[in-house]
Amino acid sequence: MTGRQKFTERKIRLVGEQQKAAAIALLENIPLDPEKPLEAVFREEVKVRKLDQNALMWVGPLKDIEQQAWANGRQYSAIVWHEYFKELFLPEEFDTELTKEGYRKYDFTPDGVRVLVGSTTELTIKGFSQYLEQVHAFGANLGVLFHANPNDRRMAA
Repeated sequence: MTGRQKFTERKIRLVGEQQKAAAIALLENIPLDPEKPLEAVFREEVKVRKLDQNALMWVGPLKDIEQQAWANGRQYSAIVWHEYFKELFLPEEFDTELTKEGYRKYDFTPDGVRVLVGSTTELTIKGFSQYLEQVHAFGANLGVLFHANPNDRRMAA
């Protein structure tokens, strides 16, 4: 067997001296292999979207739009609006401020058809806030009046 064993990814949040010391110790003892080099990346931590934001989206703006909006002479379900908004408002490509690592909006089927695979779960807090602003603006343009506190509706349901 040649080379080193598979290196398991390590992520250290540098928030204090203890974590800094752990990172230094890891770096001093890390295996070197010119055939399979490792990489080190340092960046500001990207805050991912909170699950509570997702719940509020469904009982908040999507529910308001589902109940009040009319387009082409009919109303649509929250699921249809959600898919429509993803197509319109998800970022076109990976952006460290708006999306998680590895994000992509589209992929292709084996026969070459482009399909939407992006998800709001792949957005950061900032990305999701921007997405919701766009959803609210779209709904407002259709005359939707949004509830001030969607938590009230969720508790009543």
